[in-house]
Amino acid sequence: MEKKKYKLKGHESFIIRDGWLTKGITAVERDPKLFTVNSGSDALGLGTNMAKSLRYWMKTAELTVENNNGVFLTKIGQILYKNDPYFEDLFSLWIIHANIASNFALATSWNLFFNHMNLISAFSRDEMFDMMQSLITEYTGEQKPSERSVQDDCSAILAMYSRGGEQNDDPEEKKNSPFEELRLICKTGNKYFKKRPLIDKLDPLVVLYILLERLNSEKSLQIDTITDDVNMPGRILNLNRIAVNEFLDALQNSSYIIVNRTAGLDIVYPQNCQDMTRETVVKKYFERSRES
Repeated sequence: MEKKKYKLKGHESFIIRDGWLTKGITAVERDPKLFTVNSGSDALGLGTNMAKSLRYWMKTAELTVENNNGVFLTKIGQILYKNDPYFEDLFSLWIIHANIASNFALATSWNLFFNHMNLISAFSRDEMFDMMQSLITEYTGEQKPSERSVQDDCSAILAMYSRGGEQNDDPEEKKNSPFEELRLICKTGNKYFKKRPLIDKLDPLVVLYILLERLNSEKSLQIDTITDDVNMPGRILNLNRIAVNEFLDALQNSSYIIVNRTAGLDIVYPQNCQDMTRETVVKKYFERSRES
């Protein structure tokens, strides 16, 4: 099998902490070259490894793009910086989660966990590690992925999304992640569960954001595809078919899409979203929020 580009433990063993994204996008907006001096540690007020981690997370979340002139906010990064710089709106966190979880090249373990680890029942950290090792070998062609890196990625995923997740006794590590609020993983004792998000905590525009490019490219999508395919809303957001249908109905009610269920077709077509981009979806959300 040909090896695919992938990355393990790009996060330097640090998850995204409360306040980090605000600190990062504000600093990048002020000085695109901040990472050229001491890895950005001084400018960010973070330790060197933390600064490297924040740089990685912003790039992986598609908030920043890098070139020879420095690090710059992407269009999505600019929109969030303007409308929700403190990341107080769950919508912003959902968008960042979607970008991270669909990024196989930079967040391989996250991508495999949400797309391919079909965990219906409870699982332990060790069970997750065993499954992750097998998936990395299967999808990257890497026969011997670093056990330490895989373990660190598994711990980071659990710490990032579950309250009281994988954290050690170091007070510096007991920093909450804002992504706990998405409730995608819950912990009971030493076991973890993938959870479906609460309907009222997930805006339908997040679903549109995820499926938009493929829908406009292919002109139609089966509901099964939206539920079960890699990097589609069902996988990335832990949604079952019933929940997917609820969100599709909401998007149809807002005239973004057309859902055809006649004679069991179960096909979605673009309606008023043909000329939209992911950036315009995010803009529309904040425009609507200001009007409400």
